[in-house]
Amino acid sequence: MKHYLFIIITLFLFTACSVKNNELSKIGIPQEMEKTPFDYLTGFYDDNLDLALEVFKKACTKSKRKEQFKDVCENSLDFTNGKEFFTKNFTPKVLVSNTGDKGLITGYYEPLLYGSRIKTDFYKYAIYKTPKDLVTIKNKSKYPNFKNLSYKAKIKNKKYYAYDTREQIEAKNNLEVICYVNDKIDLFFLQVQGSGRVLLENGDLINIGYSNQNGRKYRSIGKKLIEDGHLEREEVSLQSIKAFLQANPTKVDEVLNYNLSYIFFKEKKQTATGSLNVPLVAKRNIAVDRRYIPLGMPVFLETSNPKTNKAINKLVIAADTGGAIKGEIRADYFLGYGEEAMELAGLMKEEGRLFMLIPNDVVVD
Repeated sequence: MKHYLFIIITLFLFTACSVKNNELSKIGIPQEMEKTPFDYLTGFYDDNLDLALEVFKKACTKSKRKEQFKDVCENSLDFTNGKEFFTKNFTPKVLVSNTGDKGLITGYYEPLLYGSRIKTDFYKYAIYKTPKDLVTIKNKSKYPNFKNLSYKAKIKNKKYYAYDTREQIEAKNNLEVICYVNDKIDLFFLQVQGSGRVLLENGDLINIGYSNQNGRKYRSIGKKLIEDGHLEREEVSLQSIKAFLQANPTKVDEVLNYNLSYIFFKEKKQTATGSLNVPLVAKRNIAVDRRYIPLGMPVFLETSNPKTNKAINKLVIAADTGGAIKGEIRADYFLGYGEEAMELAGLMKEEGRLFMLIPNDVVVD
């Protein structure tokens, strides 16, 4: 069950704001505690809030269509000072689950693959476009049994059936291909990330973005490797999974096919855009479970860097989703493009807090 709570002692703070300074002590609140809720966000004022404002404005090109962001997106056009904008227009609320106010923060990145428009013995793993026989069921109430399949299906004899699994899709030879890449493992991780770039052998660099999904639920291959005794829980990362698969080529298909989910792509002019369909900004966007955090919502992130253990305290914007991003206090932190981003994303599975910045004119139960 989802709960929203004001940051600690916010109730008292708002009471303090309604009385004069010399009366604070009479109600048991020291004058030095007369702060705003933002003062309780660790490192909030040290962050680059002007950059956060610019990223928020970019998100507004899409999120302003939602009633909850309509007014505040319009207000953002009158501001260039991020601190002034966010403190005047929002109230922070910490996300809390049944287990407390801390959850899992992972990282993702935009990978680089190597490929060709033509299939060869070297470039032989296809990046597929959305199949023509993949349909989304519109009359959801009539087909409740497809809820766990994201209402994705194929039609046979005028009936809906679950769409093919990863293994079945890869056995096909009649799907439309964007290009072919040289590494099946890298292709799998491209699907996990949801977007990336491919450097073609002719020198062209193309952007690949999410188009569709086969409806099957995401299953963690890291979890499978733990259950099968190949990896210890504390050592699981993108790097360790990839190293195991490279060292055990005969197990690659078995492990990858454990995840029945399959992602289809489209070629795009822009770099990674995410579910909100605006360009993602490294270390300023997160993927979330939108049952709990709406896309376009400013979120103050408190977590740590897995390599340095230094605190990460940043105001980010929810702009993406993912099959593995489920739960109230759950975020995937976008780390950008390149080797450094890949290394950090592969290691990141940190504990953290999320504070939604609720527009002041929006009522949240």
